[in-house]
Amino acid sequence: MKAKTLALALALMACIVSGAGAATIEEALALYSDKNYSEARTVAEGLASSGDVRAMVLLGTLYQKGEGVEASGEKARVWFGKAAEAGDAEAQLAYALLLLDEGSGDIDPAAAASWLAKSAGNGNSKAQFNLALIYAGQYGADPDWPKAVEWFGKAAASGSADAQYNLGLLYLDGKGVAKNPVAAADWLSKAALKGMPEAALEYGVLVIRGEGVERDIGIGVKWLRYAAEHGHPVAQNRLARLYAAGTGIAPDPVEAAMWNILAGKGGRPDASLEGLMTQLTKEQRAEAEKRAKAFKAKPVPLTD
Repeated sequence: MKAKTLALALALMACIVSGAGAATIEEALALYSDKNYSEARTVAEGLASSGDVRAMVLLGTLYQKGEGVEASGEKARVWFGKAAEAGDAEAQLAYALLLLDEGSGDIDPAAAASWLAKSAGNGNSKAQFNLALIYAGQYGADPDWPKAVEWFGKAAASGSADAQYNLGLLYLDGKGVAKNPVAAADWLSKAALKGMPEAALEYGVLVIRGEGVERDIGIGVKWLRYAAEHGHPVAQNRLARLYAAGTGIAPDPVEAAMWNILAGKGGRPDASLEGLMTQLTKEQRAEAEKRAKAFKAKPVPLTD
């Protein structure tokens, strides 16, 4: 333990024992930041018993992560629940997500939706997104597509790439909202520009087709390549097809074979490309396999 931290801990304990002063949540958070979880919990428990909401959140975090205590989803639920009742938007989100986690107890989608709605109403974009997921049929709930569109829309407007992607798909499919390729392309492009491979794939396809956006095969191929390079098997499959047909790029059977091999390994085999594979020379196939073996997917950036 660092000397400074030890001094702080001793001072806190002295205050608690002597009654000369009360420890503060800032001191508990400082102990937590220094990874002195046991001391942080001791201070937080005293504060939480007096109604300190931030201390309740800290205790919920300690039990959820198993920091300084045995991990307990049930106890995390208790403390996040208390903070949620007190109106803390982040605690409402955390509590709702625990209600959807079977490892923390019985799943209760209805109660989770209620708490997510409260957090979402307080402007929490992550709560808005997760509430939209429930309305989209996640966690066994019956889909309510108009409400899914509403809450994905709120989270998307707040900048959530996940929400922008999902909202784009709903506009593309016409679920809960009138089918609108232009709106779909707009939202998908926003998520793609934030680095989401799934959005890059969908947007690239729209650009290649000229659906909801000006047709530009070259730009569409670049978006597909981005998704493929980040390990998306569907994008790898589509890129393989483009190289095989020479659509928007010069035909390259070796490059097509490489992406086809990678897509197959990722669970996206393509019988239509098997003819290409049989037409390769021994040298071309060896080169394609060499490139596929050397391929390393680029790390997906954090988008939210």
